[in-house]
Amino acid sequence: MKDAKLVVKSESHRNTIVHLSDHVAIGGQKIVIIGGPCTVESLTQMETVAQHLQFAPVQALRGGVYKPRTSPYAFQGMGLEGLEILAEVRKRYEMPIVTEVMAISQIEEIAACADMLQIGSRNMQNFDLLKAIGQANKPVLLKRGLASTIEEFVMAAEYIMSYGNPNVVLCERGIRSFDPYTRNVLDLGAVVALKQITHLPVIVDPSHAAGKRELIADLSRGAIACGADGLIIECHPEPDKSVSDARQALTLDDMVNLVRSVKPVAEAIGRQVYEIQRPQLAIA
Repeated sequence: MKDAKLVVKSESHRNTIVHLSDHVAIGGQKIVIIGGPCTVESLTQMETVAQHLQFAPVQALRGGVYKPRTSPYAFQGMGLEGLEILAEVRKRYEMPIVTEVMAISQIEEIAACADMLQIGSRNMQNFDLLKAIGQANKPVLLKRGLASTIEEFVMAAEYIMSYGNPNVVLCERGIRSFDPYTRNVLDLGAVVALKQITHLPVIVDPSHAAGKRELIADLSRGAIACGADGLIIECHPEPDKSVSDARQALTLDDMVNLVRSVKPVAEAIGRQVYEIQRPQLAIA
């Protein structure tokens, strides 16, 4: 990793803290939890999610509006209509929004309403997109490629930072294996290694690693125990009716219970989960 001049930790580097809002930052002493559905389906859906999760507390909402799908016939996301829904929920519930960017042409419109731009696993080495994201004035969530080495992951972050954006959060989301029992293999060793190699925050996506909702809570606790700075987890008001990734989506109640179960793990290693006080808002 000799070419990783900006990402690699040195004696002069303090750990980077990436701010999503005035009240939420990733990389500090407090654990950040991001939750929400794989795909934005309606305003009612997203308001139900926000209303239920804000007191868990979940600090930020996820929801895809442009979706990379293996099949060209699968639902590809709501696009601009979905962005408008995210903007409304963000305003109403004062919760930062994380959503995926798939193309350079989408950056400007997504950056106008999202607080963090996600580069998905399939685009981790889309170098033109990384360069463009590096010039965007928004925090970036960079997911590890499904068959990428740690060095390739680090160098993808280097691309973004070399083009001017220092606010990068790394996300371990599992790597492809020979064993089909789980969707991917969650590489917690990579989390430990990245925390040693880089000064960037590292979070974990147990949903895409497991692919099965019953495995997610235990993987989440393991991720926090080994030093992850946060989690990004899929949940849905009616998981079995989700238009994508239904098998790995938690119910909203299970998501709340997961957050509660993570708190003592964080405390055991000298950290804590954010507690954010918000006025309770009723769904219109």
